[in-house]
Amino acid sequence: MTMPLNPSWEDIAVRLLFTVAAAAIIGIDREARGHAAGLRTTILVGLAAAVAMIQANILLSVTGKTAASFSDMDVMRLPLGILTGVGFIGGGAILRRGDLLSGVTTAATLWAVTVIGLCMGGGQIGLGCAATAIGFATLAALKLIDDHIPRVQRAHLAIENAGGEVGIPDIAGVVGDDYQTRFLKQRRASEGAWVSVFEIRWWEISTAAPPPGLLPRIEERFRVRSFELV
Repeated sequence: MTMPLNPSWEDIAVRLLFTVAAAAIIGIDREARGHAAGLRTTILVGLAAAVAMIQANILLSVTGKTAASFSDMDVMRLPLGILTGVGFIGGGAILRRGDLLSGVTTAATLWAVTVIGLCMGGGQIGLGCAATAIGFATLAALKLIDDHIPRVQRAHLAIENAGGEVGIPDIAGVVGDDYQTRFLKQRRASEGAWVSVFEIRWWEISTAAPPPGLLPRIEERFRVRSFELV
C-alpha cells in the first residue's frame, strides 16, 4: 500500500502507527535478549526516521507539478542525513576488546529500523512490513541456527614451567592436533617460579562447555595456574 505524497493527518497517523509497531516487534526481541538497543531505542530510531520522511513529504510541493517533474527534485537529502546520523549512533554501539568486536548486530539493527521507518514514513507500508518480517526472522529465528554454527573458541592457559626453568613448554604436544596453541608471554612469579601463558583455540559451538578432557590432559604434565575462557 502506497500513501500519497501530500499526506493528510489520517495518513500520517497510519504511517506512525505502522512504524511504532514494526520497531516494537524488533525491539522486543532485542530487549528480551538483553542487548543495549532494546524496545525504547528501536522505537525512537524508527520514529525519528518516519517523521523525517513525513517531513520530506510535507515539504515537497506537488501543486502544479506533473509526475515527470519529481525526477529532478532531490527529496532524499533529509532521509539520507538521518541515515548518516544513525551511522554515528551505530558506531558508538560497537565495542572492540582486543581481537573481538561486540555490538555489530546492535548497530545493524538500528540501521535496519531506520530504513524501515523511512519506508513507513514515506508511505511504503507494504515494503516496510516486509522488511520488518525479514528483520525479525533474521534476529530471532536465525539466532537458533547461529548458536549451532561451530566457531573458534579461545582460552588463556597459565602453567608453571617444569623444574622452574626459563623456556617455552611443549603445550602443543600435550593438547594434541585438535587444538591450536600460541605462546603469549612468560613471567616470574613471586615465589620464583616461571609461569608461561598460552592461548589455546579449538572449534566448537558457542553454547558448548569447555572440552572435558583438555585440562586433565594438561595437568598430567604441568601445574596449571589458571584457565580462562576468552
